[in-house]
Amino acid sequence: MSVHDFAQSTSLLSWAFQRKTRRAVIAAAALVVSWELLGTFVITNKLFFAAPSSMLEAGVKLWASGALQQDIIASFTAIAYGMVLAIVIGIFIGILSGVSQTFLEYTDWFFTAMYSTPLVAVAPILILWFGIGIASKVVVVFLMAVFPILISTAAGIRNTDAAFIDVARSFGASRTQIVRKVQMPASIPFIATGIRLAIGRAVVGVVVGELFGAYAGLGFLVFTAGQTFDAPALFLGVFLLSVTGVGLTSLMKLVESRAAKWRHSDGEH
Repeated sequence: MSVHDFAQSTSLLSWAFQRKTRRAVIAAAALVVSWELLGTFVITNKLFFAAPSSMLEAGVKLWASGALQQDIIASFTAIAYGMVLAIVIGIFIGILSGVSQTFLEYTDWFFTAMYSTPLVAVAPILILWFGIGIASKVVVVFLMAVFPILISTAAGIRNTDAAFIDVARSFGASRTQIVRKVQMPASIPFIATGIRLAIGRAVVGVVVGELFGAYAGLGFLVFTAGQTFDAPALFLGVFLLSVTGVGLTSLMKLVESRAAKWRHSDGEH
């Protein structure tokens, strides 16, 4: 790829990104305005609905009391620990599943059973085992997030271009070297996709865990606000969870696009 072609593709990517950003901002602004008008003039009963202005007021009060910071830290900590465990273990087991048919045959039924089991049915057991502290939330987040990463990693390993593997073998590469230097780099876009899918499940997982039992957290905020008919605080908790999911997913989309661009440029060479 020439310098001119690279500059042209970079400018096109920047223009497309700016266009997508502008459209997303316009759509978000239209949604907020419509939401505010609906809450101000149509659904005025604050027991059932909350406008953004009411949410902002509730957020300021909760922030001033220190409760909102505590809830945000509790949820983000559980998501961070659970996602780190899910990424490390999911990639490791995904590689084993991708390179070893024997391992896959022994474990595939178990992973399928765990992936298809509703977490709502398992969460009370985890709360009973690990308590209502952060440990149970980390486990719930891990169980929700690990399987998309595991499945995507295994798919990336198995779908590595056979030509790359043949070339590595022709140069005398061992099985371990092929996995480490050929299959793992080739599966990076798959892994990034798995992590992006896992983020949404992780947010759901932390909410489920906090709904069943917690001292703090955004799910705990939603639960307590619902119990006390505090619609502004309830909507605020849901909004913050949505923003968390969108922000983390957007970050992973950026990583995905970089990985895809790296893979494409590698193929050009």
